[in-house]
Amino acid sequence: MSRTTPPTALPPSRPHLGTGGSCTLVGAGPGDPELLTIKALKAIQAATVLLVDDLVSDAIVAHASPTARVIYVGKRGGCKSTPQAFIEKLMLMAVNEGENVVRLKGGDPFIFGRGGEEVEHLRAAGVPVTVINGITAGLAGLTSLGAPLTHREHAHGVVFVTGHAKPGDAGTDWRQLAATARDAKLTLVIYMGVSGASTIEQELLCGLPASTPVAIIQHASLPHQRHAVTTLGDLHNTSTREGLARPSVIVVGDVVRGVAAASEHVEQPMLAARRG
Repeated sequence: MSRTTPPTALPPSRPHLGTGGSCTLVGAGPGDPELLTIKALKAIQAATVLLVDDLVSDAIVAHASPTARVIYVGKRGGCKSTPQAFIEKLMLMAVNEGENVVRLKGGDPFIFGRGGEEVEHLRAAGVPVTVINGITAGLAGLTSLGAPLTHREHAHGVVFVTGHAKPGDAGTDWRQLAATARDAKLTLVIYMGVSGASTIEQELLCGLPASTPVAIIQHASLPHQRHAVTTLGDLHNTSTREGLARPSVIVVGDVVRGVAAASEHVEQPMLAARRG
């Protein structure tokens, strides 16, 4: 398996393989390789070129063919990242060389994975794209703690929302979201929100009680997963005190009460992690 670190220029191309190139966006899930779908595993094994996100674990990349070319194109908030336009150029170049390209993305390609942008770019160039879903961290994280995202009595729906706005974008209207979550009994799953936890807490408190249960889950599904259970009124203090940082998801809503219930009835190693 040929491995390449995040590139600063297009890597040397292989001899042209013909016109039969293909591209598949594959959701690698939250990190645990056993959470891969069978379809995702087959796609990874069949790839001749893999463009791999920063959060995809080595255990998942290990399923690639020994002859595959693996290029790391990490994108993580607050860190040096490979530009999105450059990633799309790499994908198109490899497909045009006849490669079987797999864009391997953490979680699900269509949930904050920029999969939509990549599909649009490739289709505009006349390249058909296949998408294979993966388990998203917001689901895997709370599930690992023994609690659901929806519940007939406590949560009639769930909202996946980013806490990291695009530059120049006003971002999420947290006050409006809080009012909607309160009135419609919704669970909020916030991605990329720990760095803005103070602002998110203050804004959500305009529509939700300070006693609203909250779970913060870092490295969901991985052996080094850590979490804290707290309340909305203590979200920022808890995340700071416990040192919970990227990559983390924040789950807000009454379904989090199920974590305490699960800890009383189900023996789970994950529940030994720190709590607020």
